[in-house]
Amino acid sequence: MKRLSVKSSNLASIGYDAENEILEVQFKHGGVYQYFDVPENVYEELMNADSHGVYFSANIRNDYEYQKM
Repeated sequence: MKRLSVKSSNLASIGYDAENEILEVQFKHGGVYQYFDVPENVYEELMNADSHGVYFSANIRNDYEYQKM
């Protein structure tokens, strides 16, 4: 999955597979995680947020199942 680099103190890049509703997040510490059943509007809100990290922590981190890649 192609990820886009983001300006964030914690997140390095973010990708999204709309067909399968998978959000992929690369953290600056090096880990890559996939979050499942994430609606496209949540991805769009994340990408448009003033702070990607704050939005991620508040709306994604504890709300969706995930696995480390």
